[in-house]
Amino acid sequence: MINIDSLKFDERGLIPAIVVDSATKRVLTLAYMNRESLEISVEKKLTCFWSRSRQQLWLKGETSGNYQHIISITADCDCDALVVAVRPDGPACHLGTTSCFENTLFESDEEEEFSLEALMQLIRGRKTDKKEGSYTTYLFEKGLDKILKKVGEESTEVIIAAKAQDKKETVYEIADLVYHVMVLMIEAGISLEDVEKELASRHVIDRKVKQEKMT
Repeated sequence: MINIDSLKFDERGLIPAIVVDSATKRVLTLAYMNRESLEISVEKKLTCFWSRSRQQLWLKGETSGNYQHIISITADCDCDALVVAVRPDGPACHLGTTSCFENTLFESDEEEEFSLEALMQLIRGRKTDKKEGSYTTYLFEKGLDKILKKVGEESTEVIIAAKAQDKKETVYEIADLVYHVMVLMIEAGISLEDVEKELASRHVIDRKVKQEKMT
């Protein structure tokens, strides 16, 4: 583990900080830190940057409430750039988007990037902008009872496949279950971030329990 003295700040006393969501690994923003803002970030465990436009310290979330809780800070091989992994309380961008990086410049047709967040957006779109012939739209039109019934059915299918020790079939059925649970989440107004925060809170509790057992 290195210390701040090992870092190479530029001629302005700044170092670039790439902020990423610790759960989704998505890049949220690129900002700059000076030594003081970095020390504040480490002390408070909240991202604090140096605003080049305002020429002052900027604690992310101080006015918006969208704090970024720091999980780790890692320097690159030259120690002149940082990756800051965070658990965000809200959007990173001042425009209200999750990430500042939303404007696609190029996208290859060879391989479409998949993520649970992208799937959630697709499912959400089927609820708000109904598409004829879409199974997802059909579920939303049928309502909560139908969605819950499918979640129950898929849970049973997972159990049957797992009991048979059929890995391929179990993976297939888990995928079906995950999809239907995500439809339920959209119907209930639950986001991936809500679930991630709940799991993160349990992880902290689990670590505390382990530490208590060791002492």
